[in-house]
Amino acid sequence: MKNKLIKWENISHLISDLKLIKSDVVFTNGCFDIIHPGHIHILKEAKSYGDILIVGLNSNRSVKRLKGKSRPINSESDRIKILCSIKFVDYVVVFDEDTPLELIKLIKPDSLIKGGDYDKSDIIGADIVEKKGGRVIIVELLDNYSTSSIIDSIEK
Repeated sequence: MKNKLIKWENISHLISDLKLIKSDVVFTNGCFDIIHPGHIHILKEAKSYGDILIVGLNSNRSVKRLKGKSRPINSESDRIKILCSIKFVDYVVVFDEDTPLELIKLIKPDSLIKGGDYDKSDIIGADIVEKKGGRVIIVELLDNYSTSSIIDSIEK
């Protein structure tokens, strides 16, 4: 089985190889702190839009800045292991910034996928993807699934 975790310094080489064989590259990102059916739904849908699905994963530091000091619940290494075990995911790359903008600039995906809780105008990198002829796709969310709601119900 191939190593699905890709390091920043290897992304350009991977993307060059994928473009040579004319693979359609799909990108999505998130914290993926507590994997639930909503995440699986988005990942499966994302994969359906191309040949290779690359998932940008927020680092522990990034999650803390975005979600607060009590997050992430699962460590970065555990989140990587879980994502890498999902059959729809081809590669995982960890980013430390608050947004995946620099990663999107490097990957230049053919399709950028986000969940239905986003407006297209709020999707980081949408302009970059569309400028090069790619598409931005918003996947409808499954009802009643969010990491925050899972944490809230545990705390009650």
